Amino acid sequence: MKEHFTDQGFVPLAIAILTVSDSRAEAQDNSGQLLTAKAEEAGHRVVAKAIVRDDVYQLRAVFSRWIADPQVQVVLCTGGTGLTGRDSTPEALVPLLDKQIEGFGELFRQVSFAEIGTSTVQSRALAGVANATFIFCLPGSTGACRTAWEQILAAQLDARTRPCNFAQLIPRLLER
Repeated sequence: MKEHFTDQGFVPLAIAILTVSDSRAEAQDNSGQLLTAKAEEAGHRVVAKAIVRDDVYQLRAVFSRWIADPQVQVVLCTGGTGLTGRDSTPEALVPLLDKQIEGFGELFRQVSFAEIGTSTVQSRALAGVANATFIFCLPGSTGACRTAWEQILAAQLDARTRPCNFAQLIPRLLER
């Protein structure tokens, strides 16, 4: 059987990090700082970072800018995925997506269950693709961001992960 995986070694990706918060500034943005550190430690480049209020239209503006920027390959978003009246990250993002990655949210809740039990059902973590940009929306807690990075994203954003990974798909995302 012909192997469909070509090992190209590690490929650094250009990542933008968005923190959704009505109350945090850079000094208190533990989740955004964690995602930045994890991405850079893995060898990726953080090319943009922002903190935006939990407002559908402000979020769409930032998502749209990064989706349109050919230099941004991945967006990691933390916050706004809960159930309160202010949590609006999914509502902001979903209309912008070309495709949703349903398995990401499902897997995130599965691995989170081992850490926080049934509280994981309150997470609306999600992922998708828009204009060849992968977007992953995580809860705002630092623990949730650590879980997502260590259990899912580190491997899927590494072109060496077998049998397949998101990184190797990037050159093919605009195929028609």
